Amino acid sequence: MEALYKKYDLNFKRPSGTSRGILRKKETWFLVLNSNGKFGIGECGLFRGLSIDDVPEYEDKLSWTCSHIHLGKERLLEDLKEYPSIRFGVEQAFTSLASENPFVLFPSAFTKSEAAIDINGLIWMGDIEYMQEQIAQKIASGFSCIKIKIGAIDFNTELSLLTSLRKKYKKEEIELRVDANGAFKADEALNKLIKLAACDIHSIEQPIKQGFPVEMKHLCENSPLPIGLDEELIGHHTVTEKETLLQTIMPHYIILKPSLLGGFMACKEWIEVASKLNIGWWITSALESNIGLNAIAQWTYTLNSKMAQGLGTGTLFTNNFTSPLKIQNGKLQYDKNSNWEQSLINKLCI
Repeated sequence: MEALYKKYDLNFKRPSGTSRGILRKKETWFLVLNSNGKFGIGECGLFRGLSIDDVPEYEDKLSWTCSHIHLGKERLLEDLKEYPSIRFGVEQAFTSLASENPFVLFPSAFTKSEAAIDINGLIWMGDIEYMQEQIAQKIASGFSCIKIKIGAIDFNTELSLLTSLRKKYKKEEIELRVDANGAFKADEALNKLIKLAACDIHSIEQPIKQGFPVEMKHLCENSPLPIGLDEELIGHHTVTEKETLLQTIMPHYIILKPSLLGGFMACKEWIEVASKLNIGWWITSALESNIGLNAIAQWTYTLNSKMAQGLGTGTLFTNNFTSPLKIQNGKLQYDKNSNWEQSLINKLCI
């Protein structure tokens, strides 16, 4: 077996705002395996400034992974726990290599175009006119679940936007989720959550920065608005660590990003722990290309979740790979009659 890696920069169609700053491009890496005339491909979705493996020696570790590919998947997954995005790429690549079709990792009714996945429409931060424009476009496109990133502009302006949206659409018509990305100060968060709850918000992701479990526990106990943990989950590798975190904070939901948490097996551990504690969950992509998103979507479908998932990021980039993934009426679909963009795939696999 041979392995190689290649870097690829995804360019945003329009700079996208979060409380951590403006995103203009997303750096990602691909791990390609070749064996007996077959290939497998996985995406190492490094997220600068957020991934715990955003370290200077990242590329060295990718090189080490390729030169030690003979160790096999299980050993590599164990050795790469401190590099969750590479771990995820390894898991994808081996699954891809073992599949009859390297892009159909988890065959199901989804990959047969017989079923679709409900997803939320993602609204990026910006001036109020831009956010209103995005919301109108998503609703017109058939989304019944809207996720709005908040925390970068004036809170009262954001609250006004949500209030006006809720006056226009009842919660039975449009489910509203918000994501603060840790933007609220701990001593101000509860008051803001009380105000947001008046808008019949489904939930808020990561209201305060990760790493303050006592403060987050207090919020979860007192908030009238369900709280989901997102960034808070990063860096907890063992089942014991996961159990301790969730038992301490007891959030209403956890939001799972395979690229940031170490792949499918790691996320499945989170789901098992959460289920025992009656904590809800859903899966979200982390700005991967369509190659990583394809793997995440196929795996997500096998989990049989009835909630809207966060898998609508594939349309954000100017130079993404043309793939069978399509969004229609607020659902992610797999068009089995569509092909991958072969010229770009060849660049990665040769």
